[in-house]
Amino acid sequence: MKAQSAFSRRNWIKKISAGMAGLLIAEQAVAKGKPEAFNYDKALMAPGDPIKITKLEIIPVHSLRTIFIKMFTDVGIIGIGEGTVEGRISTTMAAIKELEPYLIGKDPRLVAHHWQAMYRHAFYRGGIILTSAQSAVDMAMWDIKGKALGVPVYELLGGLTRNSIRIYGQAGTPEGAKAVLAEGYQSMKISVTSSRGRNSRYVENPDFIGGVVENIRAIRQTIGPKVDMGIELHGDHSPQTSMLLIKSLEEFQPWFFEEPIQHQNLPLMAEMAKKTHIPFATGERMVTKWQFRELLSLNAASLLQPDVTHCGGISELKAISILAEAFYAGMLPHAKEGIVGAVASMHVMATIPNFVAHELPNLQAVPKENKVERSSLGKSYITKPLVMINGNVVIKDNFSGPGLGIALDENLVDNERGIPEWEFPEMWDEDGAVHDH
Repeated sequence: MKAQSAFSRRNWIKKISAGMAGLLIAEQAVAKGKPEAFNYDKALMAPGDPIKITKLEIIPVHSLRTIFIKMFTDVGIIGIGEGTVEGRISTTMAAIKELEPYLIGKDPRLVAHHWQAMYRHAFYRGGIILTSAQSAVDMAMWDIKGKALGVPVYELLGGLTRNSIRIYGQAGTPEGAKAVLAEGYQSMKISVTSSRGRNSRYVENPDFIGGVVENIRAIRQTIGPKVDMGIELHGDHSPQTSMLLIKSLEEFQPWFFEEPIQHQNLPLMAEMAKKTHIPFATGERMVTKWQFRELLSLNAASLLQPDVTHCGGISELKAISILAEAFYAGMLPHAKEGIVGAVASMHVMATIPNFVAHELPNLQAVPKENKVERSSLGKSYITKPLVMINGNVVIKDNFSGPGLGIALDENLVDNERGIPEWEFPEMWDEDGAVHDH
């Protein structure tokens, strides 16, 4: 009779909400008087209980140039994730949908196994569309696993190495830098794309370089010497012009130079890195540990910027971080898209020793006539937006709940209705030739 009762209860648990399942499991454990290896107060199911993925819901979030997903299971636990290729949302959505047949019926807790199967069985390796699609489902599986066990994802990744995540703002002018400081940031990144009203040429003259120097000098004077100030070159400049800018801006002791050139020529980037004492940062357009292995082996950059929504998800971001530690490289994650990915990335950064600082979504795709109040910290995207204190996000108060520790705003789909897909702006030289972006 006892065995039959237990069997009935297990089957009932699978059919009710996962929240009630957690309470029943706790009750059962107390009745038996036997402690188990999971958190009775928060776990939604016992580690040995079966669970299967039943479907995916794919949600385009055009105001963030990204895609959120919900991964449903047969026990009621829902995981959320994010994966994107900005300007290629419909293509990435199709790629996520193509992963669904493999995932249906699988146990989402076997995250590493599923990552290998989806990546290696695709035959073609390392494409950003595939890895961005994998990022979304990988993230959702980690979220489910954490919720099932009643622990934050960072506990599953080895536990905390710090109590807060340092974040930085972004500006382009002295006025913008003042506004960043007024918001509470204590560090920032300055974008250098053009000067004197035009884009850079293959080799530049003193007037162009002088315009950039004047702007950076004014910003440094505005923020003072104690504020870290990275300089974003965005791969917009030829190697020659980029090197001119780097040498001219060294006097302001930037925090780093980001994307001094496009990442396709890592040997050249490595040669450039030897010619300055300021660290190079790059990696937002790179994916998987294999691409980052080449970057590190060449010493092309000492600060790595993988994006968890592109590089292959939480699993791969953790692997890249470990690889970087072996090369004494710091982690400076890219996170300009959605808050789900930003929080997932923070879970990884909370567990590593070589974390430097974190980016937040910049909302550049939010419509100008915006009736919904949004924020880089997640307002109108998640139910409980992050809170920044003195330029930091305290882990305990922001994402310390089970799984990712966040939930999607119930009005998200309505808030996004009618917003068109964002497109990268076209950039042209003065003579009409295509300019790098």
